[in-house]
Amino acid sequence: MGAPRSICIAGAGSIGCFVGGMLAAGGHRVSFLARARVIADIEAHGLTVTSFEGFSRCTDATTLSLSPDPAILGAADIILVTVKSADTAGVADLIARHARSDAAIVSLQNGVGNATVLRQSLPGRRVLAGMVPFNVIALDGARFHRATSGDILVERDDADIAAQLAVDGLVVRGTDNIAGVQWGKLLVNLNNALNALSGLPLRQQLAQRPWRMLFADQMAEALAVLRAEGLRPVATTPLPMWLTPHLLRLPDVLFQALLGRMMQIDPQARSSMWEDLQRGRRTEIGYLQGVIVDLADRHGMKASLSHRIVKLIRDAEINAKGSPGMTADGVRGTAQG
Repeated sequence: MGAPRSICIAGAGSIGCFVGGMLAAGGHRVSFLARARVIADIEAHGLTVTSFEGFSRCTDATTLSLSPDPAILGAADIILVTVKSADTAGVADLIARHARSDAAIVSLQNGVGNATVLRQSLPGRRVLAGMVPFNVIALDGARFHRATSGDILVERDDADIAAQLAVDGLVVRGTDNIAGVQWGKLLVNLNNALNALSGLPLRQQLAQRPWRMLFADQMAEALAVLRAEGLRPVATTPLPMWLTPHLLRLPDVLFQALLGRMMQIDPQARSSMWEDLQRGRRTEIGYLQGVIVDLADRHGMKASLSHRIVKLIRDAEINAKGSPGMTADGVRGTAQG
């Protein structure tokens, strides 16, 4: 790590709290623009970050700056935007009014359009797109547990912001093709909705071939749409993107052997969309499957699976009863009885 920086987390959810906790443990001065509930939880317990790899680090609340007042943005050298995609324009307005003009702004959000929204709202500012590949589970007592593997990627710039954010236990690397990386992450994130609809832990879901077949078919559908748009996604996992649907269709024994060597998933990991349904929050389905639907419509193509999954998630949001606990056949619409 280089010299300590003043870093503000704009959006203290699971990803924001985990990344902020790691940066604080690594010696940076970290502040959080957060809701009162989150602030109270951290003040009562400190901020603890853990990982499936076995580490655990706790930062005392007195060493952090915590506030619901956006004026807290004013001291930051780097602002990490970790709000839901639907809140990007709102947080951009807060940054415009309260942040220093020379602060670097890094989007660590799902989806592919958030950095564009930030740039349009913040002309002349340094805005960088980023990608967080791993899953974080929010636990009681202000504990945030990283449940899957992967390195954060950030758009490369002259100041090498990626290197400034890298600390022990949190790998952050620069990339010259962040757009391709984000499209690759979007394809992987298509499973978020499947996991939310299943109600199963990720490892258990991916261990079942019917769910993997559904994921593979959805990914193949999306890849066809992206080809029509002229987009070339970059793999965010060790699996080549074009090969991934074929590998997902492998028999369980072969897939488990492959997954064990190439990916690490905590037994308790579930998708953030599952957590959104459980907590009665709006999901980011419109920024995942919804994007595929929009692109398909533009090219006069069918995206039947994405259409159906968007509808099922919207129905679950309206019902507000958490995950519907569906089967893979039920999601496809082929369940009997």
